[in-house]
Amino acid sequence: MQHNKVLILDFGSQYTQLIARRVRELNIYCEIHPFNKVPEDIDGYKAVILSGSPSSVRSEEVPHPDLSNIRAKKPLLGVCYGAQYLAHFSGGEVAPSNTREYGRANLSFIKEDEFFEGVSEGSQVWMSHSDTIKHLPTNGVLLASTHDVENAAYKIEGETTYAIQFHPEVYHSMDGKRILENFLVQIAGVNQDWTPQSFVEETVEELKEKLGNDKVVLGLSGGVDSSVAAMLLNKAIGENLYCIFVNNGLLRKNEFQDVLEQYKGMGLNVKGVDASARFLDALKGESDPEGKRKIIGRVFIEVFDDEAHAISDVKWLAQGTIYPDVIESVSATGGPSATIKSHHNVGGLPDFMKLKVVEPLKLLFKDEVRRVGASMGMSPNLLGRHPFPGPGLGIRILGDITAEKVRILQEVDAIFISNLKSWGLYDSVWQAGAMLLPVNSVGVMGDERTYEKCVALRAVESTDGMTADWVNLPYEFLQKTSNEIINKVKGVNRVVYDISSKPPATIEWE
Repeated sequence: MQHNKVLILDFGSQYTQLIARRVRELNIYCEIHPFNKVPEDIDGYKAVILSGSPSSVRSEEVPHPDLSNIRAKKPLLGVCYGAQYLAHFSGGEVAPSNTREYGRANLSFIKEDEFFEGVSEGSQVWMSHSDTIKHLPTNGVLLASTHDVENAAYKIEGETTYAIQFHPEVYHSMDGKRILENFLVQIAGVNQDWTPQSFVEETVEELKEKLGNDKVVLGLSGGVDSSVAAMLLNKAIGENLYCIFVNNGLLRKNEFQDVLEQYKGMGLNVKGVDASARFLDALKGESDPEGKRKIIGRVFIEVFDDEAHAISDVKWLAQGTIYPDVIESVSATGGPSATIKSHHNVGGLPDFMKLKVVEPLKLLFKDEVRRVGASMGMSPNLLGRHPFPGPGLGIRILGDITAEKVRILQEVDAIFISNLKSWGLYDSVWQAGAMLLPVNSVGVMGDERTYEKCVALRAVESTDGMTADWVNLPYEFLQKTSNEIINKVKGVNRVVYDISSKPPATIEWE
């Protein structure tokens, strides 16, 4: 991609991906690389950002990259750990805070500087650190303070090096996006030319060059990611794209038929494959969440291998993998971030499968995928569809999976989603679903004792799935939905509502 690029060095912070998202919102292309794998061709980057980290610069195993080709040669911004790193190794002092500096704070002093242009004293920022910068580095100039953090921001005289102790990438830093724009656009001179339209044009050209006349098989799910990936591939290779929609037995109620109908008229070559019995047989008796994910992933691969052999000369398997899938599975581009969970479409293919993988969306966040789809004229109904996990209801049924449990959860989910739509709440929720819990509870129905399943309803608001808050649904809605589920779904006598945010919880329960 022929754009000004920004390099983000990842020191293991779960916020690193949010920095990338904020930069992308400015229509600036950026890449994340592990701190210990600084790209050799640093000339290709217009500016560099150092991320936060769970590590301390005072520890023996401090992440310590070689910045000799960056420092004083490229515009450089240190965020949180990055700011402490620049201070600690440049003549300053970093020490433990008297109290952990975490949460909202307000800038009580701002020095006039283009870095803070348009930002006023009192602006709210988000702190998240247990160390603090006691003394600035050599040639350090104080730029901002809060009531508790004197050295909240500084620059180094004689360099285009800036550092901030707070996190501009999180929602709670009210002027965080403006600060990043000041640094990247005004100070570093980065062009704002990375748009959905440019992504489509460049990706289609790259796919044409990469795939040539090869045939590609793609697994469609009915969701946004695989649909946008299909449209991009269709633009690039047309009739050489073979789309397969697999019924894994873990889809929502009537979803197999509805999705096949949805793709009619989109110009895609789609084949429906009902492999539900195959998946349910493979999952029999498996209760471990990671075990279920791996089984579902393995059977997906087996089904695709079977279908690929039915098409002559297929060489590629396309997937709708997006950035958060990669991040949460193995950390961004192999960096030091902690693994949260594995994803069924991440981690490569078994040796027996001779197909190469193409993933046109693997560097995009969910909101970017939607914008790309909109730029190609895709249906707002499809683009507005809630995310649905690749393993489907398999990770919403806690414990082992049976056909009866799938039936119960499909009925519950259908009522929940239908009511969200009829109450006009669906579009204000980022993702919603129901979980079938591995417990029975006592109930009373018609003067008779029951001992049946409990389900949990989950609805969150988010922008990229990296963080999420639970949605405060109206009590009247929850009351009606609970009553309808208990009255209509045989096997359920209790409904609860999940009010956990991410973090500390994840959006899915498994």
